[in-house]
Amino acid sequence: MPFSSNLMPYEDRLHCSVKEKFSLKDALFNERRVTYLAELFVAVDGNFQNKKFVKEVVEKFPELELKARIGWMAEVLARYLSGDVSMAMKLIIRALPPELDENQTDDDFGEFILAPLGEYVVRHGCVIEYVEQALDTLYEITKRFSMEDAMRSFLNNFPDETLGRFDRWVNDNNYHVRRLVSESSRPLLPWSRRLSLLYHVPLKYLDVLYADKTRYVTRSVANHLNDISKKDPTLVIVTLARWLKEGCQTDKELTWMTRHALRTLVKRGDVRALALLGYRPAADVTVRQFALEKGESDIRRGDTLVVTCALLAAQNTAVLIDYIIDFVKANGQTKPKVFRWKKLSLKAGQGEVLIKRHHLKADATTFKLYPGEYKITLQINGSKRQSLVLRVQ
Repeated sequence: MPFSSNLMPYEDRLHCSVKEKFSLKDALFNERRVTYLAELFVAVDGNFQNKKFVKEVVEKFPELELKARIGWMAEVLARYLSGDVSMAMKLIIRALPPELDENQTDDDFGEFILAPLGEYVVRHGCVIEYVEQALDTLYEITKRFSMEDAMRSFLNNFPDETLGRFDRWVNDNNYHVRRLVSESSRPLLPWSRRLSLLYHVPLKYLDVLYADKTRYVTRSVANHLNDISKKDPTLVIVTLARWLKEGCQTDKELTWMTRHALRTLVKRGDVRALALLGYRPAADVTVRQFALEKGESDIRRGDTLVVTCALLAAQNTAVLIDYIIDFVKANGQTKPKVFRWKKLSLKAGQGEVLIKRHHLKADATTFKLYPGEYKITLQINGSKRQSLVLRVQ
């Protein structure tokens, strides 16, 4: 579940001063949003102590990161709701805001401030006594805010009951519910609990959902397949080829889904994935030049690499051009990372000259750039062609 500033209300985005460093946790979970949640409960339970609830929740926010704030709110909420879990879950359903607009088809994630409701259900309802009611509650919440993370606890602890719900939800009228079936069962869902469920079990649901008319659902299906591709590439290739033959999805949408689902395999140069996308691994393309600008072989961290490439096609062919940089690690070993360069449709006898600039960030947020010998490799339709070596100081 990637986070985006679009997941917060517009008025809260306005409150994030451009002069201040943006904080997602403060934008999504702040006094204003907690007050909104508390008022939802006051509207259905006049005894709910909203002011005390808001004060207790917000006082601890400065010391908590984003996910910890969700857990903390669920913990406090349990003290302000009925001690009877069944009654508390009924109150949660009554307090929910209106369902998300069914006329939307994508990027309608809902109010992030509702996430603690799902965490409450996990902490108190994921037991045999309440499992059916808990699943009912998550079903209703997900129409307002996606409950994929919470659902994973039920998939782990009550797989039969949860998959039984999926058998019905996969054809639900609400596209948020249909998406939940795919998204919650993804093998490698970001920011979420790990699953004990075998990765091939949800495939029967994907076989239904891939034909969905809503991009919000089909994107989840494609991401789900991309997760599986890291474990079982063959299963993904066979599944997509079968869907192509079945003809239950439009050509345009299935083409988009296939590209999105195969993105990891394409970067790895998987010949079957490339062939499914129309790229022949043995494309008759000659590399006439692959060089660094001015022939420089030494560069400093923070500089920009300028790489040139000249190609000539012997026949009409689709070409997918990537480049691979072997980054030096702290121990002196290297780790390759694939970058997309360009997609081309070359005609017989046609030449093409490409220029790529790649900034070698000295202070990247996700990794450290170490000095040493780096290799840059040109990859065409998954086949490695030529390499350059340079030293980064």
